Amino acid sequence: MMRITRLDPRRPQAFPSPEDALSDPNGLLAFGGDLSPERLLAAYARGIFPWYSEGDPLLWWSPDPRCMFATDAVHVSRSLARALRRSAWTWSMDRAFESVMRECAAPRAGQDGTWITQDMIMAYARLHRLGHAHSLEIWNGGRLAGGIYGVAVGKLFSAESMFSREDNASKAALLALSRVLHARGFPWIDAQVPNPHLLRMGAVTLPRARFLKRLARLVTLPDPEAWPRGAMPVSMLA
Repeated sequence: MMRITRLDPRRPQAFPSPEDALSDPNGLLAFGGDLSPERLLAAYARGIFPWYSEGDPLLWWSPDPRCMFATDAVHVSRSLARALRRSAWTWSMDRAFESVMRECAAPRAGQDGTWITQDMIMAYARLHRLGHAHSLEIWNGGRLAGGIYGVAVGKLFSAESMFSREDNASKAALLALSRVLHARGFPWIDAQVPNPHLLRMGAVTLPRARFLKRLARLVTLPDPEAWPRGAMPVSMLA
């Protein structure tokens, strides 16, 4: 019987190799530890992320294959381009990080509960204050219409979740984020686990070994010194 590793709470940077992850359930690697900034950054630098439900043990994952977006290849359909050109929305970065996380955690049709627990919100808010976690917001006037958030380590951005309160708002958020990242030298967005929606938007899947090889190079590159903060029209994305 395959076993997974219990993480040592005294060693926040100690993780087993992602190649030791289980195939069923796909990618389960370890349990335990904590959500300290040191452990989270060590995990993302190795292609590992936390994912668990309220009341369950803290679980760590590295699935195979891995879902990725090239930052210059997010697909914009003709209908989406028309909607963006007509839109009065604006987008910004890092103006409402915790609000984006809470919107992503809100109940959704067909889902029972959320993996974005209060502990996760607090942990990623700490990463945000330290400059490692970022959000991109879509605004309709003064109201959040959509958004996306994730973690940047070196020149790899790991997208954690996105939400829409209006049609196409999460697509606009992903597209705006890809443009920001591409301009700052990030070639890839790690979307972690594939689903039909992501694949329709242009995501591809890579074997974990290839993903880890790319990751090892990207996480050694310098982080960008500045991220855009002001509101910009979504119509310019079309």
